[in-house]
Amino acid sequence: MTNFSRFLKDESGATAIEYGLLAALIGVLLIPGLTALRTALDGTFSEVGAAL
Repeated sequence: MTNFSRFLKDESGATAIEYGLLAALIGVLLIPGLTALRTALDGTFSEVGAAL
C-alpha cells in the first residue's frame, strides 16, 4: 500500500507532460496563423509581380 500511495504523490513527470501539452497547443495555434500569413503574402507577391 505504501508503494501505491507513493506513486500517487509522485509528480516527477508532471512538468514534462505540461511542457508537451503547451508545445501541442502552440503548434495548434500556429497552423491557422501561418496559413493566414501565407495567404496575405501570396496576394502581396502577386500584386508586386503584376506591377513588374
